[in-house]
Amino acid sequence: MYDVSTRKRALALVAQGRSLNSVSRETGISRAAIRSWQGRLEPRPRVAPPPPGPPADQRAYAYLLGLYLGDGCISAHPRSGHYLRIACANSWPGLIDACEAAMRAISPTGCTYRVQAEGYVSVVGYSTYWPLFFPQHGPGKKHERHIALEPWQQAIVDAHSWEFIRGLIHSDGCRITNWTTRIVGGERKRYEYPRYFFTNLSADIIRLFTAALDQVGVEWRKANTRNISVARKASVALMDAHVGPKY
Repeated sequence: MYDVSTRKRALALVAQGRSLNSVSRETGISRAAIRSWQGRLEPRPRVAPPPPGPPADQRAYAYLLGLYLGDGCISAHPRSGHYLRIACANSWPGLIDACEAAMRAISPTGCTYRVQAEGYVSVVGYSTYWPLFFPQHGPGKKHERHIALEPWQQAIVDAHSWEFIRGLIHSDGCRITNWTTRIVGGERKRYEYPRYFFTNLSADIIRLFTAALDQVGVEWRKANTRNISVARKASVALMDAHVGPKY
């Protein structure tokens, strides 16, 4: 966009009796632009589009919210808008695909891309509205500031708790096989059993995770202030049915 002084200089050349062609060649400004300035000198004010409501694809949003709380960040573009970045380990190509599909589903622009780094891929989307979709965005690390859901976010999480849990597990959780030994018929035998773990430094995010587990009837245990364990057979079966291991 040209400023007013540039527009005035171009029109002053036209006022000297020069043709639009010659003024365009000298200034590098198109004839159409100069012609339009003859009717209106001042640039038209930019009208920002209205902010969107909650994302329409709530299932995709619940999953992406879980990923964002674990491994996501939002940064401002130098000129305008924001980037949403979700870091995904190279070991889980299915997770990378799922993350990109969810981001594309709720992005107002529908555009995403991947940036390869050492050991991980950043799935990136650009939009003016990411801070509105993720109001937990703020300066500093997530575990060093208060994290709480807005009422509209909580309503989405309540309606799609499994997608939210899946996003959190895919970012900061895992499914592993533990083992122990027990005496069977007088002989010590090795016994293996599956377990889910979730680890996060933020007490607020831990609370959001365990509240979602309560919502779907999964029994959990706090191993310490940053680790949640799901080990009971029925609860692991529920997690396997709705979350499953990363791939």
